[in-house]
Amino acid sequence: MPYTDIMVDESLPFEHRARPLRYLFLDLNSYFASVEQQDRPELRSKPVAVCPVMTDSSFVIAASYEAKKFGVKTGTMIGDARRMCPDILLVDGRHQLYSHYHRWIKQTVENVLPIDEVCSIDEMRFRLLGDEREPAAAREIALKLKATIAREVGECMTSSIGIAPNPFLAKLGTELQKPNGLVVIEAQDLPHKLHDLKLTDFTGINRRMEARLNAAGIFTAEQLCGAGRHRLHEAFGSIVGERWYYLLRGFDLPSEKSRQKSLGHSHVLPPDLRTDGGCKEVLLRLLGKASARLRGEGFWTKQMAVTVKGKQKTWRAFTNLPPTQDSVTMTDHFLKLWETRDFVSPMAVGVTFTELCPEEEVTPSLFDETVSRSKFSHALDRMNKKFGKHSVYLAGIDHAKDTASEKIAFGKTELFSEGKGDNELIDTFLGRPFER
Repeated sequence: MPYTDIMVDESLPFEHRARPLRYLFLDLNSYFASVEQQDRPELRSKPVAVCPVMTDSSFVIAASYEAKKFGVKTGTMIGDARRMCPDILLVDGRHQLYSHYHRWIKQTVENVLPIDEVCSIDEMRFRLLGDEREPAAAREIALKLKATIAREVGECMTSSIGIAPNPFLAKLGTELQKPNGLVVIEAQDLPHKLHDLKLTDFTGINRRMEARLNAAGIFTAEQLCGAGRHRLHEAFGSIVGERWYYLLRGFDLPSEKSRQKSLGHSHVLPPDLRTDGGCKEVLLRLLGKASARLRGEGFWTKQMAVTVKGKQKTWRAFTNLPPTQDSVTMTDHFLKLWETRDFVSPMAVGVTFTELCPEEEVTPSLFDETVSRSKFSHALDRMNKKFGKHSVYLAGIDHAKDTASEKIAFGKTELFSEGKGDNELIDTFLGRPFER
């Protein structure tokens, strides 16, 4: 078989290469809800939903397995959750606590096996080496990880573990048995072990991609696994389809690190801020918070989107920016967009920056003040870091400055600090940052 015929490109492995067990993927079950049950014993064995705002129009961000039995899940409206499970216990999200438990669990599992990559606040990947790749040894390591977390962190912190020849299948394995599952997928099991799955069970296939695959004549996992490289290329519309051909068969491909494309914040409005003025203040608060994070991560942006989600009518607006990371420049552009607003009955707001680029790739305009303004914004950041969050802030957010506290979003493991002491977990008994 010609070299070029068995390779998608120079980075892909030969089809005849051995496919031992190489990766262990750990997914903490119902993480936010489990942390609440571990931290508050009175919640254990009861249906629990973690919520951002205690209003029926808000939504559940995590549900315990006791709540999931009633159909309550992430994204369920709180009002619906109450109807589905009248005895459900609603708790406010405590993101500092979730971040603290994340660090605690990381320290704990490192005593068993070095972490290869932290994928999100509730997901970690480990690489298996040498004799660890033997199925019995890999299973023993997985059981030891589970036992160590239960002993050192708490019995409520259960996890599902997948073990497979590549990270894609190892992560998929965590979805096959929940809660507290352990699934080993060996090369000899492929691809028939995947045939009973739904297309949307595969990470990377959402409803839109499912429709695209259906249009290409692929309706089942068995058809997906049985399709050749070229057909998958056509079905996915890119070389990604050819990668899938290899991944489904257990080949370990080089990872594709994608560049961050956007950064932003959103917030469900409390009832007293569901007004025109309230929306404006919270959006200015989110803009300032997002721009500080932009500077903290070393990015500049070229585009901004603003959204007010209304119960009756939603408003969205976009604007191009000169390359900037400056709060004042962004505020000027926001105020121009604000004049076009036409939302009705606001419920939530959001600000998103897109077309991000690192500073070394930025060529600022010679006729724009954004560079000098950026230095001013950095100076304000330093003052807040030294003296505390909101030591200096725009006057326009005075009534909303304490809204939109930092949350754990998908793929994020730590809370961004806007100033000294921000997002520290305080031991109320000792009156100082909590230590474990």
